[in-house]
Amino acid sequence: MKLSTLTLAFAGLMTTTAFATDVTILTPYISSIPTNEMAQAFKAEGDKRGWNTTIIDTRNDFGQLASRIEDTVNAKPDAIVLISVDHNQVGDQVALAAEAGIPVISLDGTPGPNITVNVTSNNFDMGVALSRDLFEAIGGKGNIVKFFHSAHPGVHLREQGLDQVLTEYPDIKVVAEHYVKVPGPVDDSRVAMENFLRQFGDDIDGVWAAFDDPGIGAELAAESERPDAKFIIMGIDGNAQAVDMIKNCTHFKQTLRQDFPGMAAIGAEQLDRVLAGSTADASEMYVPAIPVNAESLGVTCE
Repeated sequence: MKLSTLTLAFAGLMTTTAFATDVTILTPYISSIPTNEMAQAFKAEGDKRGWNTTIIDTRNDFGQLASRIEDTVNAKPDAIVLISVDHNQVGDQVALAAEAGIPVISLDGTPGPNITVNVTSNNFDMGVALSRDLFEAIGGKGNIVKFFHSAHPGVHLREQGLDQVLTEYPDIKVVAEHYVKVPGPVDDSRVAMENFLRQFGDDIDGVWAAFDDPGIGAELAAESERPDAKFIIMGIDGNAQAVDMIKNCTHFKQTLRQDFPGMAAIGAEQLDRVLAGSTADASEMYVPAIPVNAESLGVTCE
């Protein structure tokens, strides 16, 4: 008996659908450029593999994040991917996933019980590198303002790197600090920096930005409040807008570029291994970051 092309195509579609891998990405930070980049990069990796990938964002609501993870476990996907999530905040929900036999991949988060693998940059080391580069750039002494967001596990590790380096530079003083609100980190930081500039003026020598968004906000504030100010800004992530500011010789002098697509690619590779019945290569895997400054961009700033 001969089967029509349409019948064969339909049968193939049904087979593909029946065996498609369902992956759910959950994050509280999709409005953050780096987090969104990771989510989209992982989805693209999934598309290459024929996975059905869904992205869920809870807009900085960690209670809702926990609830949505529980909903996802009940929906029984083949895998869960958490982006920029501290395991300690959702440990019970991750345990539920483990009990249901659902692997949990973490990107830019923290390792922990029932996390299959966490793929990230070494955030503590980046915090140390950012701090030393900033302190040396302002001559090893002076006043800095600090922009931070401790709710993000990686950003919190960068703050710990700053704390360590501050013990090595007794002449560096943190004269002001601001907990950055997310969503809307750029605008929130711009307003905070405008207030700092009115309060401290030329007494500010440097801006320590735990991630690029507040550094961008600080630069926008400088452009409106004190365009001739001499302080410098450094951050982390390699945000395209931050890189443009560095190219244009603004107060923003350096960022550490994280390889977010690389994190997504490694996370997808590790999930491939797990879905095939193997185990992840390690509980935590680091992807290197590189400094981006005028020199690396081939720009001469006076």
